[in-house]
Amino acid sequence: MKLNQNMDSGKAYLSFYSGKRVFITGHTGFKGSWLVKILSMAGAEIKGYALPPVTDPDLYNALGVDKLCTSVFGDIMDREKLIREIVDFAPDVIFHLAAQPLVRLSYDIPAETFGVNAIGTAHVLDAIRRIDKPCTAILITTDKVYHNNEWNFPYRENDRLGGYDPYSASKACAELVIDSYRNSFFNRKSYNDHKKAIVSARAGNVIGGGDWAKDRLIPDIVRALHSREEIVLRNPAAVRPWQHVLEPLGGYLLLGYLASVRYDDLSDAYNFGPNPEDTLTVEQMTALATDIWGIGKYRVEQNLSAPHEAGLLKLDISLAKAELEWKPGMNAHKALELTLQWYKTYYQNKESISALTEQQIQYFFSK
Repeated sequence: MKLNQNMDSGKAYLSFYSGKRVFITGHTGFKGSWLVKILSMAGAEIKGYALPPVTDPDLYNALGVDKLCTSVFGDIMDREKLIREIVDFAPDVIFHLAAQPLVRLSYDIPAETFGVNAIGTAHVLDAIRRIDKPCTAILITTDKVYHNNEWNFPYRENDRLGGYDPYSASKACAELVIDSYRNSFFNRKSYNDHKKAIVSARAGNVIGGGDWAKDRLIPDIVRALHSREEIVLRNPAAVRPWQHVLEPLGGYLLLGYLASVRYDDLSDAYNFGPNPEDTLTVEQMTALATDIWGIGKYRVEQNLSAPHEAGLLKLDISLAKAELEWKPGMNAHKALELTLQWYKTYYQNKESISALTEQQIQYFFSK
């Protein structure tokens, strides 16, 4: 299925990707697989670079992503291989999503987390230095790059970077790497010489069909509901900026288009998150999920000796609204509705999941 090009002007940027050469790191992951699916429907020529999927089941195989792009299995830490694959492909646009993305796992493998998330980003930027043509790079970090004061104020792009846990700190380091390369090698003042547009994107907590990662709320809820077991909550009062995966991916795609056509008046980083009223607690999201699913109970099982996780985190998305004319398209209820519809369909009829994914993409980009 191809994306309907008769969409409102706010989503017409997708036509920009028709025929474009797009390189994606992390294409075997949750967000990466959704991104490949969108871009394939938009008519892009795609090459992906990532490790094989790490969960079972996984979205990469569920959607047949290997049939939608040239897929290369490789480690982001293999600098020479990564550079060779990027330079040989000569992309018009790069989306860098490869990462060690789990907070709790980062306590078990801190050095690897810093290596993949910070040095891996430097490897991508080194490859961009070798590309002998105009290229736009959207480098994905996280909402957790901010020094979290656990206050009620949403974080803006110019707020202090930091991180308590190794994951958050490693992503803050990645932002510093990006900024250093942008100043040193891809300075805006000399854009006409290097023709490289470098922007970072920071998204809130993403939900959607096909995420089976460990220690994430929605996958944990779905596993429990599917098995008719009680849902166990670690941090019921924790507040997160929840959003459907299509929301930030739409923002990344819009940002990739705008940075390619008018980079000179864009900022260096953008937050992508929900409207303030959709920043909900873990318990509120769980109650909403059980209501939509139709069954389910939960209990709180807090472990005081467990690794630290942020209790309160909100994003200010006014910059993306003002400069990109981007805005969230779904509230929390609709985001959860689409997410749970996806999982129910997968468990009932796996063969139809690719068609449903296309329908959800078409719905989001056509409304």
